[in-house]
Amino acid sequence: MPRVTPQTLPVPALLAGLLLLAQPGCRAGDDLSFAEAGPVAGEAGRGSFTFGAATAAAQIEEGNEHADWWVFTQPESEGGLGKGTFVGDAVEGYSRALEDLALIEELGLDAYRFSINWARIEPERDVIDATAVAHYGEVIDGLVAAGVKPMLTVHHFSSPIWVDDPRQSACPATETDTNLCGWDGPHVDAVIAELAELAGMLAAEYGDRVDEWCTVNEPINYLIAAYGIGQFPPGGNLLLGDIGNGNLEGTTRVIKNYLRAHVAIYEAIAANDTIDADGDGVAANIGLTLNINEWQPWGPDADDVMVVSEHPDDVRAAENVEYVYHHVFVDALVHGEFDNDLDRVREEAQPDWEGKIDFVGVQYYARIPVTGASSMLIPRVDGMICFAGLSALGGFGDECPSAGDATHWVPDMHYEYWEPGLYNILADFGSRWPDLPITVTESGLATHTGARRAEHVVRSLEQIAQARDEGIDVRGYYHWSLMDNFEWAEGYEPRFGLYTVDRSTFARTPTEGATLYAQITAAREITGEQRETYGGLGPMTPEE
Repeated sequence: MPRVTPQTLPVPALLAGLLLLAQPGCRAGDDLSFAEAGPVAGEAGRGSFTFGAATAAAQIEEGNEHADWWVFTQPESEGGLGKGTFVGDAVEGYSRALEDLALIEELGLDAYRFSINWARIEPERDVIDATAVAHYGEVIDGLVAAGVKPMLTVHHFSSPIWVDDPRQSACPATETDTNLCGWDGPHVDAVIAELAELAGMLAAEYGDRVDEWCTVNEPINYLIAAYGIGQFPPGGNLLLGDIGNGNLEGTTRVIKNYLRAHVAIYEAIAANDTIDADGDGVAANIGLTLNINEWQPWGPDADDVMVVSEHPDDVRAAENVEYVYHHVFVDALVHGEFDNDLDRVREEAQPDWEGKIDFVGVQYYARIPVTGASSMLIPRVDGMICFAGLSALGGFGDECPSAGDATHWVPDMHYEYWEPGLYNILADFGSRWPDLPITVTESGLATHTGARRAEHVVRSLEQIAQARDEGIDVRGYYHWSLMDNFEWAEGYEPRFGLYTVDRSTFARTPTEGATLYAQITAAREITGEQRETYGGLGPMTPEE
């Protein structure tokens, strides 16, 4: 018998809007002003605000045959594994990188976050491609010449094939230069050492122009996708174990290894970036980014229909998911202690980790259902996240349900955009770690409709302004993404770009979101008229 779960209706949009707009500086019709840009961390940046946009090398660059995503998605007939859409030419972001600087200037951005493609720079172990190193240097030079602050991400969801070859199901017993077997292999210490060596080289090469660094991107999201449900290379299921019997030891081991990698990258950058490029007295501000969502409890009603739930099992499951995604990594680095069994008790002392984080980047996209009435995905969570299309995991069907306005549904990503979730998470982080500066290093919407993208820009900035008005140290907003790209397992259908890309000609065309964002960055404010047109919590422009 399904358990009867009382349904909690979502707060009506009008009431939620009244609650939001009751805050000082956030009334309907008021202009919202934003301070000048400043450092992402440190006292010199307090009160500042940076407008930016972001990309990742593996999602925009073409022809990278040495990358794990290349062989993972390459058709089997050509020697790959044929998983999903072939990354191929992506959006020619490598060959057009210098041309794309004009897009950043058109937007009037303060900063651009992008990643260095490890597989491009080190296609074979200990073989450095000097041309690639110089290429990224030219991009950085172009940004600096345009008055745009570079923020570099070292590891963004992609590695060279030799780090963890997805084509090999068995790991070599002895360490080789062609397959180190990744984040859960016997040679993980070598992986961490190689990544730290890369980070040190990047810091020495670019540190005279770069002061802001991200070590790793969305750790839990990456590890689950790559080692839990097989959507990312290498395509493993080490975290899951048997469905319904998650692998706690494997899960925490991989998390801990990636934390060790962050610390090693942090230390390598700090040791090698010794030049204060922006004059704030700090040579390198180093953080990481987290995938954050509003996790909403759901469960079956008397008719076995999934509904918003107050059942303790569902509430606990949502809280546990939030803990693993949002808190485990940062707690370990702030306190120098690791929760080795994900029970919310940090029982393992790691003093060398303490303080190895200068800022945290938060990346918000959706409100996601979680149920406690189904098989485990992450050990200790005792619940299931809704992964659209993975109904075999139990709990949800092929579509994730939505509790709110249907116009907030994002069809290409199978989830719901919910504006207040961003404020809620910023408020939680500001309360939990009041001395840790926050930047929204990604937030975006997959849409083919320009007005929806413009609405997302304004509504995201409204939520950020609300948090800043309450004294939360939020220092910037980077829209995801600068241009359309390869959206990992979802391929090329989702369109996140401020500039849409025609993949037959690779022409970049500004969307309504780009036009509006440029107006906002030029004035450093959102006018009351813009807020009335695009802002609030009400219905969004329907998807085309």
